[in-house]
Formats: sequence, structure tokens, C-alpha cells
Amino acid sequence: MENKEWYIIDAEKAILGRLASKVASMLKGKHKPSYLPHIDNGDYIVVVNAKNINVTGNKLEGKIYYKHSGYVGNLKSICLGDMLEKDPSYVIEHAVKGMLPKNSLGRSMIKKLKIYNDDKHEHHAQKPKKLDL
Repeated sequence: MENKEWYIIDAEKAILGRLASKVASMLKGKHKPSYLPHIDNGDYIVVVNAKNINVTGNKLEGKIYYKHSGYVGNLKSICLGDMLEKDPSYVIEHAVKGMLPKNSLGRSMIKKLKIYNDDKHEHHAQKPKKLDL
């Protein structure tokens, strides 16, 4: 096992899908020569300025997030534009989580993702390296 590095990504003016695919690849550890699909060898990722993320096309009105409580007639929906105003960190987390494995390995990988809506974060002691997209 290699040591896990810390990286910081500035989401200012970044495209949501491209950011999410890069972050998912880093969380899996695919950028390392020692990558194995059954081992969590990825790094820690800190994403700042999540509120300034961009999307292309008509996704602000067309992309819809659903949630259901399990009761009849209780399907809730919210469009991407409203979700960005309410909780921008959820949008990035949801996109990255969909690109990770759907098992216990994926659940341990998503815990290494730290998302902040502005440029303040609490991981200065880990000395994260700046990562450009």
C-alpha cells in the first residue's frame, strides 16, 4: 500500500461532469501505477468553491433529482438550478458517487472526498497539493 496523498481542486468555473470524472478516477487510484480494482488505493480530494460549478446545455432546468420516502404519492423532485442554490456540495457528491463502484469499496472511497462551498477548508495541516483539471 502506498501513502495516500491529499489534493485540492478548485471548482471555480469547472464543468460538473468533467470535474466528477477526474475526482472519481483520483478516488479510485487509477492515476497510480499500483492500481488494482479491488483495493482502495486512491487519494484524498478536497473540492473548494463548489457553489461556482458550471454545467453545459439546458441542464439547469432539465436535470432533475428525485427522492422518495417510500410512502405512496411522496415522490419529491428538484431541478439542478434549485439544488445548486440549496446545497451545491450535494450536486458534486451525487455526480462522483454515481461514478464509483456500488459496493463497500465505493462507500469507503466516497468518504475520502471533502467538498466545501467556498474557498475556506480545514485541511491545511495535510498540505494538499494543487490539482488542475
